[in-house]
Parts: sequence; structure tokens; C-alpha cells
Amino acid sequence: MACVYGCSVSSISAKFNFTPLSNKKPRFICSVAGAVAEPKAINATEPLLLDAVRGKEVERPPVWLMRQAGRYMKSYQTLCEKYPSFRERSENVDLVVEISLQPWKVFRPDGVILFSDILTPLSGMNIPFDIVKGKGPIIFDPIRSAADVEKVREFNPEESVPYVGEALTILREEVNNEAAVLGFVGAPFTLASYVVEGGSSKHFSKIKRLAFSEPKVLHALLQKFATSMAKYIQYQADKGAQAVQIFDSWATELSPVDFEEFSLPYLKQIVETVKLTHPEFPLILYASGSGGLIERLPLTGVDVVSLDWTVDMAEGRRRLGSNVAVQGNVDPGVLFGSKEFITDRIHDTVKKAGRGKHILNLGHGIVVGTPEENVAHFFEVAKGLRY
Repeated sequence: MACVYGCSVSSISAKFNFTPLSNKKPRFICSVAGAVAEPKAINATEPLLLDAVRGKEVERPPVWLMRQAGRYMKSYQTLCEKYPSFRERSENVDLVVEISLQPWKVFRPDGVILFSDILTPLSGMNIPFDIVKGKGPIIFDPIRSAADVEKVREFNPEESVPYVGEALTILREEVNNEAAVLGFVGAPFTLASYVVEGGSSKHFSKIKRLAFSEPKVLHALLQKFATSMAKYIQYQADKGAQAVQIFDSWATELSPVDFEEFSLPYLKQIVETVKLTHPEFPLILYASGSGGLIERLPLTGVDVVSLDWTVDMAEGRRRLGSNVAVQGNVDPGVLFGSKEFITDRIHDTVKKAGRGKHILNLGHGIVVGTPEENVAHFFEVAKGLRY
């Protein structure tokens, strides 16, 4: 077995000492001699990301990147050669921890997000699926009728995805409050889109047919997802996540009036349910292509709205209002540019976001093929910023 810092725990005697930064306690001490290890000192300092979300005074915006653990990293590509199945990589505790920590070891982002997928809960809800390389998600028995919805079970994360809880607990210990550990879930409409369409879609004709011809059937499915995802967020919070991002990737395929019927009420329900048990727990909402819905997103009650790059950050700030924090929103394509260009775009985004209540991020996930050295430069510039 290997510890997350790469030291091999075996009969071979070894000793690793990580020296403290300034006057802080050592982050990690691993003393292996017959497999004896000293416990890590707990860092009581709140992560920068949480301070920023809560509107506290911070010296710079915290930074992490969507899909920061993934295919652009050489270390991840090497691991994929050994474990080609995405589901194996995302449902094995040791692999989830290793992959989640890959960018943490290299870039030291202010958020360490769990390596998983928004569809991970589906098997536990009696919705068989797979994620196939080159094809994406495949739902084996798409849900199209009231009878199909009846078969969907309410999600019990403790029983169905214990590896998620175990991984979050380990990540929380290893990151030790030097960054915030982030979990995530899919929003009800986005999950419903996948299971009704049978996978990814270009036109979303099947779920719109269901929405506009048999709305009661879709509402019954959305309710099951809302109840289940609220439970899933509470579970992640209890197991070590310090914030959770809700991905409503496909909600922006809805017109504003249909968003208000088929997405907004269920997002509000999730937030209200979570806040009853975890009132201070930060919730982030990301909806790609949300320019037409910006004013409606804070109505969900989330603490942070993550904007994509098609929205000007200054304009997005004005439209969101001052009561919600903002995340984003550099175009992922910028990371293919020169280092000077990347630097300029970071400064532009941070300037437009204003001081405080801003998490610097991309407007979408890192694109496959992004130069790893440009991601390193992004983090270097971002962490060198000062208000």
C-alpha cells in the first residue's frame, strides 16, 4: 500500500519528514519502520476558499479548476493505462484518493475536488449505466414512463457509495485544511436529462417531450433526484467535504419559464434541505451557458454561483447582486495561449470580480490536451495575486 505522498508502506524501513512552512506545524510526518506512523497534527485554520465564500477579509481570491484532476495530466494518463475503466477509477477508494490528490501535489490549489462523476449515484437508484471511452455515459434502460419512474429507488449513499465517504475522509485528513475539500453532485434536471435521453444529447428532444407532454411523470422523477441529491450532499458533508458544487449542466437548455418549473424548485428544495442540517455548509451552483438565467440562479439559495466564460465577469457580478459569491470564469481555451496571455486574462477576471467573495476558476472544465505547464502557470499567477 502507498501513502498519498507516494511513500511505500512495506517492510523496508523509511522515513519522510516534511518541514514546516514558516511557524506552522509540520503538515505531515510519515515514519515507517515496521509500518509505524505518527498522526498528523490537525490544522485548525479555515481554508482560504471558505473564508472567501463567507465574505471574510482575504488577501487574494482562492483558486481551483474544474477537472483539475484528469486527462491533461501525465500522471493521470499513466494511471489510465493501468486502469482503463472510468468506473473503476472513480469507484475505488485508493484510486479516487490518488487521482484527487494528483493536482494537489503538483499545483497546491485552494480547493481539492473529489474525483467522481455526477452519474455515480445512479446504480444505487436502480438505474444501470456505464461510462464508455469515446462514447460517454450510456443508460441501459432509459426512463420514459411513469412505470419506469416507479422503479427508481431513493438513493442511500451509505449503502451504495461507501467509497465516496471513505475517500472524502482520507482527503480531508491529507489536505489538512490547507485547502478546502470539495464534493459534488448532479442537479435533478441534469440527471433526469441523462436518464431520459439515454446518455448525452444534442437536442434534448426526449426529455422535452416528456416535460411538455407528461409533466407529472418528469416531476415525479425530478422529486426522486431532489430528495436523493440532498441526502448525498449531507452524506458528503458528514464524511469530510467542506463545500459541494451542484452541476446543473443541462438546465440552460430550458427557457427561463421552463427553468422555473423543472429546475429551480428542485434546486431550492435541495438547498433548503441541506441548510436545515448543515446551515453553514457552502453550496456552489454551476450551470454552463447560464447567461440567460443569471438573475434566477441566486433564487436557489446557494452561496456561490459559478459563471461560464460567455458572461463578462463584471456584468455577471452586477446581475447576481451582492448577496452571493461568484466563481469563475476564465475561458478554458485561454490555457492554450501564451503565459503572458494567461496572466492578462487572470488579472482581467479578478479585477472585474472585485475584492472578496470570488473564487477564481475556469468557466468550464480543463480541456483535454491542455499543456500541463500552462496549468502550472495559471496557479502560480493566481496564488501570487494580492488585493
